[in-house]
Amino acid sequence: MKRTWASLLFLAFCCLGLVRVGGAQPAGSGAVLPLIPQPVQVSTTKQHFTLSNQTTLHLGQGIAPGKAAFFQQYVRKVSGISLKTAKQATNNAIHLRLDSLAVPQKEGYKLVIDQKQVTLTGHDEAGVFYGLQTLSQLISPGPAASVQLPGCAISDYPRFAYRGMHLDVSRHMFPVGTLKKWLDVLAFYKINTFHWHLTDDQGWRIEIKKYPRLQSVAAYRNETLIGHKRELPHRFDGQRYGGYYTQEEVKDIVRYATERHITVIPEIEMPGHALAALTAYPELGCTGGPYQTATFWGVFDDVYCAGNDATFTFLTGVLDEVVGLFPKSYIHIGGDECPKTRWQACPKCQKRIKDEHLRDERELQSYFIRRISQHLASKNRQLMGWDEILEGGLAAGATVMSWTGEQGGIEAAKLGHHVVMTPEKQVYLDYYQSLYPTDSLAAGGYTPLSKIYRYEPVPAVLTPAQARYVLGVQANVWSEYLPNVSKAEYMMFPRVLALAEIAWSPKAARNYTSFLTRTRAQNQRLQAMHVAPARSYDWITDSTWAGKGNLPMLQLKSTAKGEIRFTTDGSEPTSQSPRYQAPLLIAQSSLVKAAVFEGKTRTQPVYSKQLTISKATGKPVTLANQPAGNYNPGTTWALVNGVAGTNRYNDGQWFGFSGTDLIATLDLGSSQQISNLGTNVLNYHWQKMWAPTELVFSVSTDGVSYREVYRQTRFPVNGINPVRATIAPVSARYVKISAVNQGTIPAGEYGAGGKAWLLVDELLVN
Repeated sequence: MKRTWASLLFLAFCCLGLVRVGGAQPAGSGAVLPLIPQPVQVSTTKQHFTLSNQTTLHLGQGIAPGKAAFFQQYVRKVSGISLKTAKQATNNAIHLRLDSLAVPQKEGYKLVIDQKQVTLTGHDEAGVFYGLQTLSQLISPGPAASVQLPGCAISDYPRFAYRGMHLDVSRHMFPVGTLKKWLDVLAFYKINTFHWHLTDDQGWRIEIKKYPRLQSVAAYRNETLIGHKRELPHRFDGQRYGGYYTQEEVKDIVRYATERHITVIPEIEMPGHALAALTAYPELGCTGGPYQTATFWGVFDDVYCAGNDATFTFLTGVLDEVVGLFPKSYIHIGGDECPKTRWQACPKCQKRIKDEHLRDERELQSYFIRRISQHLASKNRQLMGWDEILEGGLAAGATVMSWTGEQGGIEAAKLGHHVVMTPEKQVYLDYYQSLYPTDSLAAGGYTPLSKIYRYEPVPAVLTPAQARYVLGVQANVWSEYLPNVSKAEYMMFPRVLALAEIAWSPKAARNYTSFLTRTRAQNQRLQAMHVAPARSYDWITDSTWAGKGNLPMLQLKSTAKGEIRFTTDGSEPTSQSPRYQAPLLIAQSSLVKAAVFEGKTRTQPVYSKQLTISKATGKPVTLANQPAGNYNPGTTWALVNGVAGTNRYNDGQWFGFSGTDLIATLDLGSSQQISNLGTNVLNYHWQKMWAPTELVFSVSTDGVSYREVYRQTRFPVNGINPVRATIAPVSARYVKISAVNQGTIPAGEYGAGGKAWLLVDELLVN
């Protein structure tokens, strides 16, 4: 019945002769064309072209009929207009041409729209295809007898040759139909590479006929972790999970992607992340097993045995079938997060080190990668791997995918190797996109839309000659916490659009305010492609700094339409609450809540922030050791800004020390009576975060001689452990907090042998 009414409504629109203006207003209005990625050059006119059922597609010489099919399908889907192809050029037509002289840049195009016709000239077939995606974006979805396209002239071409999107299907698998839908969306935004992560500890997802146990055993796990891996005790769903893509399905995906000018790069993980394969073929591991396909997330000690020739026989056999399914050059072999624990104890691996005159297990990994690289080269294929393949020396001709940061990419480029930049802190889409505690569960980290958009893929330290080795940029989607399609799309979109723009558009053309305007226009197009994007980019964000009397100033921001209304007593904000107009000076402990309202309607979730004011607030702090990695807020203000860290540890409030101690000295400015001291420490062993072995508060009047006033050695909570010390009143100017790092993670624990993280947040004194 719903379909019948929709058809009748469409017929009514047609009978009325409804004409709908496309996604942009006719030129001359000053409107920005709602295009993502932003083209290199755009000029607009006051003319418009009317697209209707009478409009034809004229395919110039060398353009196959199928090249326009994607565009025709999209137009029919979003508007109901059917465009027919024509052999002869006429007015009221869209003319498609190839001319590499008129458009000298690869994948480039020129698009001209006037009142009589649309002319699209491409350097190559890819250029014509991308020009058609631009034309598609000028059509806003909705049934109509005709659509007015804005008059314009666009000259466009990509900044980077590699514009990539990664998807992990090992942790959670997605149907072929869904992958095709996502490929359509990637093509719509001119992304040209799909990195398909097919194997990992939690499941093997590609059919290899030579090794049938990869399908019957490695493709399945007994159950799956519920919730975040940091939460103890671990809980599991008790449901067998798995599956794999048949070779026919793989061929179908590759063909489908190729038609959309997308290269599919398969990833077959080695030498680490191999637990699923070892479960099927235990003789390939150092211990011989038995093994079990992983049911939770992390890095595991059991890896392929580098001293066993059978390992290489197996992997080359696998790769031979993979090469036959993926016709393009690159094969990704992983190479990341490979513990050396088993190799260190394995007689075969130690014999290999001796026989090959290698110095250590790092060089053994390099040997492993070089051997695989040589086999791929014999098949006319090129090896790509994560930046750990730099360990022990880089294989000749290898391309590095820099994920742990930019340093691996910088090092590889300086060595003359091609690089794809994909640093986790900037472009991982499985990380949180908001800091709201009510937002959907994610892996960790924080990569909001704005952060991704502002990422610059070419490191400033590279010379122009070295920078030429940067092929492009890629966003990664790991699926541990993406159990279904809707959750995956919530995490991917619209952040994929930010990736598309930084990969395609000139650096100088990027403007986040403009991008947000265009992103909102694109939401309608995403919905027409049955994708439900997140809207958290418009949610309230905050910042604090020292204001009058060193008390925190709290600034609230939202890019959404409407007004921010707030309260400071913890009550829910309403349309009658005070309107936020300027940063708030927080002079006493307050629970601030805020929301955006359009009139009387709240348009997004409620923001909430507790600020606790103490004698420590805003006072100077000196650190004996500097925080590291993701847990270095950059200033000690975060220790005394009134804001405590959350259990998501991605909020910029935690100070983290890798293998070193926290020794912080707080200067109150004058001697004062003290009777209460406090802080918080984080204890998540499954994130390699360990509470201190002891925490001591000491006080001093002169900053030289200190007296211990409190010691704590037990931190039993898995999560945030509040430290609250009530002491006999004492007069002091200086307060020192010393927290002793666990040091090396003990045997039998996750990450054993590595450095423990010590995380501490807000200092409290009263």
